[in-house]
Amino acid sequence: MMHGPIPDQQDRSGAATGNPLVAALDRALALCNRVIVVFAAFALIAACVILSYSVLGRALFHSANYWQDEAAVFLLVGATFMTAAYVQGQRGHIGIEAFVGLMSPVANRIRLWLVDVASLLFCAFFAWKSWTLAHEAYVDGQVSNSMWSPPLAIPYVLMALGMTLLCLQILLQIIIPFAGASRR
Repeated sequence: MMHGPIPDQQDRSGAATGNPLVAALDRALALCNRVIVVFAAFALIAACVILSYSVLGRALFHSANYWQDEAAVFLLVGATFMTAAYVQGQRGHIGIEAFVGLMSPVANRIRLWLVDVASLLFCAFFAWKSWTLAHEAYVDGQVSNSMWSPPLAIPYVLMALGMTLLCLQILLQIIIPFAGASRR
């Protein structure tokens, strides 16, 4: 951040302490998120390479590109949804900072907790619908409408898994203050 840390964006790199189960879950999710970020970086690079190959192939060789756009979209969907929990763990999502300076630290903690609860409710619904969509796509054998026809269950599962991890991350952020846990 260019303007420096704000009260609700403090360092969250430390593990939760106080409750061993919560601390272990926090460390496991943080490790999982770091591994996913590495794979997502490779997915983004692969999407860039695929799209560049597609443009060059069309421009220089007039070759058909029936799979490149879809492969890039699948990689981008996976990278976007799978890294959502990491971004949430860093409190990196867009937030309105106008009230932070006007409210007391206690009021800001309550505000963050209420936002997290509302976010969890929305994301849990989104994850549930994503899992039902993925299941339906898998059971029905749904494929995309392109010549390549990859299974639609692939991006749907990535979306559902990413939203589930996001729900776990938000749930951790909600229970840590009540579990006798504090971030160092």
